[in-house]
Amino acid sequence: MHKLRIGIIFGGRSGEHDVSLMSAASVLEALDKDKYEPVPIGITREGRWLTSGNPLEALKSGNFQGEGPLPVDLLEKLDVVFPVLHGPYGEDGTIQGLFEMLNIPYVGAGVIGSAIGMDKKIMKKLFQQAGLPVVDYVTFLRREWEEDRDSIISSLMEKFGYPSFVKPVNLGSSVGVSKVVNREDLEQAVDLACKFDREIIVEKFINCREIECSVLGNDKPQASLPGEIVPHLDFYNYEAKYTDGKSDFYLPAPLSPEKTEEVREYAIRAFLTVNACGMARVDFFLDKDTGQLYVNELNTIPGFTHLSMYPKMWETTGLKYPDLIDKLINLALERFAEKQRNQINWS
Repeated sequence: MHKLRIGIIFGGRSGEHDVSLMSAASVLEALDKDKYEPVPIGITREGRWLTSGNPLEALKSGNFQGEGPLPVDLLEKLDVVFPVLHGPYGEDGTIQGLFEMLNIPYVGAGVIGSAIGMDKKIMKKLFQQAGLPVVDYVTFLRREWEEDRDSIISSLMEKFGYPSFVKPVNLGSSVGVSKVVNREDLEQAVDLACKFDREIIVEKFINCREIECSVLGNDKPQASLPGEIVPHLDFYNYEAKYTDGKSDFYLPAPLSPEKTEEVREYAIRAFLTVNACGMARVDFFLDKDTGQLYVNELNTIPGFTHLSMYPKMWETTGLKYPDLIDKLINLALERFAEKQRNQINWS
């Protein structure tokens, strides 16, 4: 039996480098070695590639040798690429463009779906156009903040007041995200977000429950049973997601049957709106006061760590972790075969 060579790519240049290593370790452990030959491929924080020895351990320890440029010859010998690169340069369409250029099947969204999923502003605009409810927000550029922060603060105070949330537009996993309750908080939060991106988004605070839903598929995606996160802190931040476990998870989320179906319907609509494929996790806010459901964002390469909600929600729905990986690989091959039907010349 021919084993498919699966390139697991991890690490990368984003602020979510360490998260990527945790996700990669889980995927590599769960991959069925009777069916697949895993090919671990690391990318350093500086963008150099590691292909020999044990790239995962090398990146974890910071003790690596033999790093080099893009290993085109190796990539071209893979049957499928499974990128577990969270954030910029991995989840934003850049590396997906490389796979397209090399004509290699890969797991997850394509160039456009990945790019939209990483840009919170464009994503929210498309959600609004599709009739999906989103929380009120404002965006501005780092340059505008540096030139006249007082005007921006006054405008935000007038529109939202406190509390509110400050985020980099192009980043995930709650990196650089802050809840602010006064002007001093706001200034520090925007300064922090400016370290990660040139564009900042500020969102209105609502008293809400945090609901998530996993989506799986290509043209006819399916949604898992939703889950609920109850952070012990003010909100579901980076530490609560990946390090200290200071959150409670309810799987499935304690929702009415009607609200459960609304979450699943909105998740599929969001997935199709951004032209995603393969997988995505869709995050929601459920207003405790009004019962209004809001789509917050969509993540095209959600976490695959032992704490990650994406595989946990599918497991609750009846799809085990190894079977989920099988499904994702098959979806990558299905999408690649469909794309090969496209005519690329006029003759």
